[in-house]
Amino acid sequence: MEVLKISKREKLGTRESCRLRRENLTPAIIYGHGQENQAVSLSSHDIELAVRHGEQLLKCDLDGQEHNLLIKDVQYDYMGQEIIHVDLTRVNLDEQVDVTVPIVLRGTPVGVENEDGVLRQQLSDLNVRCVVTNIPEELRVAVAEMHTGDVLRIADLELPEGVMTDDDPETVVASVSVVAEEVEAVTEEEVSDEPDVIGEKAEEESAEGEQAESDKS
Repeated sequence: MEVLKISKREKLGTRESCRLRRENLTPAIIYGHGQENQAVSLSSHDIELAVRHGEQLLKCDLDGQEHNLLIKDVQYDYMGQEIIHVDLTRVNLDEQVDVTVPIVLRGTPVGVENEDGVLRQQLSDLNVRCVVTNIPEELRVAVAEMHTGDVLRIADLELPEGVMTDDDPETVVASVSVVAEEVEAVTEEEVSDEPDVIGEKAEEESAEGEQAESDKS
């Protein structure tokens, strides 16, 4: 694990945070384990790379001392592209932690290739508990054997050894449905709604007008 260099922040506030970001540094806060919160900054490139690769446990150097820190929260700008702040918590390497891990579907289902089906992923992340050194970057789920009508639930997932979840086991992760079923989702009411034919509407209005004139006379 690469050691990331972090530095203490003496000044706080929005103006100081903006100055740091202009220098390609990201503001962060370290807390936990009964110690005082510590405002720090770290390389924007380093933290963006770590987040992109799914890393959650960081080994950081602060004033010559190494610290094991867990990424607890990442805040992005209003465009959702640039990281503007990170929350880090102190951890021991032998303690269990609760984290969120992305679910990645692997393979093309039989139901998609041969049965005119469509694959839908209903759950993209799973809340898990494990020892901090055993946090998976992602949960890879093989879906190649799924046929149309098959449903994959949390209970069907094979989690790595030592990784547990308290999420509802009946929650649907992915499913393969027939394309025709997607079309049938359009209600009969929508199908039966036919646009008015301009010619017919004009004839009806003309007939109504003639009837009204006849009634007057």
